[in-house]
Amino acid sequence: MSKVKYYYDSDTLSYKKIELKKSRKIGIAFLSIAGAFLAGFILLIIYLNIPQLETPKEKALKRELENMKLQYGLLNRKMDQIQEVLANVEDRDNNIYRLYFEANPIPEEQRLAGFGGINRYQDLEGFDNSKLIIESHKKLDVLTKRLVVQSRSLDEIVSLAQDKEELLASIPAIMPVKNENLKRMASGYGWRTDPFTKVRKFHYGMDFSAPRGTPVYASGDGRVTRADNRSSGYGRHIRIDHGFGYTSLYAHLYKYNVKRGQRVKRGDLIGFVGSTGRSQAPHLHYEIFKEDDRINPLNFYYGQLSAEEYDQILKQSQQENQSLD
Repeated sequence: MSKVKYYYDSDTLSYKKIELKKSRKIGIAFLSIAGAFLAGFILLIIYLNIPQLETPKEKALKRELENMKLQYGLLNRKMDQIQEVLANVEDRDNNIYRLYFEANPIPEEQRLAGFGGINRYQDLEGFDNSKLIIESHKKLDVLTKRLVVQSRSLDEIVSLAQDKEELLASIPAIMPVKNENLKRMASGYGWRTDPFTKVRKFHYGMDFSAPRGTPVYASGDGRVTRADNRSSGYGRHIRIDHGFGYTSLYAHLYKYNVKRGQRVKRGDLIGFVGSTGRSQAPHLHYEIFKEDDRINPLNFYYGQLSAEEYDQILKQSQQENQSLD
């Protein structure tokens, strides 16, 4: 509320109110408004040119932004470290694990492939720190994909390892009769003289001479598919399906110790040496099939022979003598 001013009138000996002229009132009002605008403008100029003048809220937001930038920087460094560790795992996966289990290496392009199509980071654009945030998200996405690819590869390696273990147990890897002195092999795989016709013909197995009743053992894990004498020339014989395309055959037996459909383990007693079928003397005729091809059993004795013993039996098997069947 404005103050009222008075003056003393000596003629009337009384105080009278001082009345301002209308034009003067307007001038004073204009000067007041102009002064207010000028003061506000000056304060605005000062505020804009002195950046250290911040409100408490602005200071808090600035601290939060700086902390966010710091956290993203730390996150990027951690992801770089993880990528280094993952790259080492990927290298071992391709050059050790997958190589050992005969699996094709995963191409680097497949491991490092990005994401095509639409812009996945459109929502992150248009901010002061968009580049930092988008780069972090890209690293994280690629790292996630590499981890998924590696995880699937390790799942495959585990499966291959289980198959490998089963394969190693199933392959016919020992001789079917005890042969400590390595003198029981009478005839090997290859061209031999037929004992009945005296004609040179191919002998598809190995003959182990042994007295009638000598134990015969399964050379690998598998399932007995035949234990009968209904195959020409073999007499009483046993066939074991080892899986993975391998089958072993034991012929001219005296009697069986297993029956059709039975599961056996390597080293199990399955029968006894005899001379049934097309046989000249008691012996075991032993064959190995891979799919439908008969292959040299000598290649599978790694399960019990040293290098010297293998060399000795190799020389015996290469002698072109007369077979026993």
